[in-house]
Amino acid sequence: MLAEIENVGDVGETLVGVFQNPGLLLGIPLAIAGAAFLSLGTQYQHRGVQKVEASLGVDGGKGLSGNHLKQLLLRPSWVVGTLMLGLAIICQLAALTQAPLIVVQPLGAIALVMTTLLNARISGHNPTKRSVIAISCCVGGVFLFVFIAALFAEDKDVSDYQLSIVLSILMVVIIALGGLWLALRRKMGALFYILCAGIIYGFVATLAKVVIKRIQAGDFEWLTLVCVIALVAGTAVGGYFVQTAHASGPPDLVIAGLTVIDPIVAVLIGLLVLGEAAGAPVWAYVGFAIAGAIAIFGVIELARYHPQVVSESQEIGIERGSTPPHPRAEGDVPFASGPLESPPLLPPTVDPDAPQDRA
Repeated sequence: MLAEIENVGDVGETLVGVFQNPGLLLGIPLAIAGAAFLSLGTQYQHRGVQKVEASLGVDGGKGLSGNHLKQLLLRPSWVVGTLMLGLAIICQLAALTQAPLIVVQPLGAIALVMTTLLNARISGHNPTKRSVIAISCCVGGVFLFVFIAALFAEDKDVSDYQLSIVLSILMVVIIALGGLWLALRRKMGALFYILCAGIIYGFVATLAKVVIKRIQAGDFEWLTLVCVIALVAGTAVGGYFVQTAHASGPPDLVIAGLTVIDPIVAVLIGLLVLGEAAGAPVWAYVGFAIAGAIAIFGVIELARYHPQVVSESQEIGIERGSTPPHPRAEGDVPFASGPLESPPLLPPTVDPDAPQDRA
């Protein structure tokens, strides 16, 4: 019992220490600015992808072609959106140098709320009750997940062995996702591309952190160079999945993948591979599982019940949900819309060239 009280006291001291950090005065505005740039940049990129699809007359929802990518580089709205995403990354990195992860990471989820409101105004699809619940699950799940991680995670130096494991797992993940894309891209929707981008960017964030720390320590050798190459490759592959997600889903759904899946994967790598929370109690891992499940549930629900997705599916005649079968009456056949009827009798055709009896 006394041990539990001491643990609670330690957690309280940790929280007090976090909010006594003077860097919060700069870190919080930087994190909010990063979320704003992320929201606007995603909206502009989405607009660029949609315009390129309209100009080419080719749907990119099952995978963007080389011509799509070339036209994107020439589309001003897409270029502006990319520059804004670059500013978002700079703001987030700067915020992390000033404020703790427990503050910066949940503030990144503000981008999901901002993008939802912005897209509702642009597209005219107001959020529904189910989509609001899904967004709340995304934001709340990420906040809880990062909150628990910040209490027990310790920043440790990454050994060459651990870094080799991360690089090996990333290679396997890219090959596996690439194989799924080649085999099933005609059947995959926005959710697949969002999950792929979030998973890969989780590895990219981890590698970026390792590379920055090694450069600061003056430890730039061949394995660090491999990290840089993997970082560039992962960014390119993840970027392709993001742009394809823009072609097959609304922008706030894309943001949901980047602000939910990405941090969860990055934290899991830190926990399971890098041993950054080796001393965490069992209840912390239970909390990780519950928080992660809530956040991922929110992404899946948003993919199913986003008002724009529902509206577009109804426009092309896709039924959502289950409908009770109609009672079968006598003469009905399975999957028929009504009783089986005999075809109408047509008058016999007369061949004009045949001899006719005029009697």
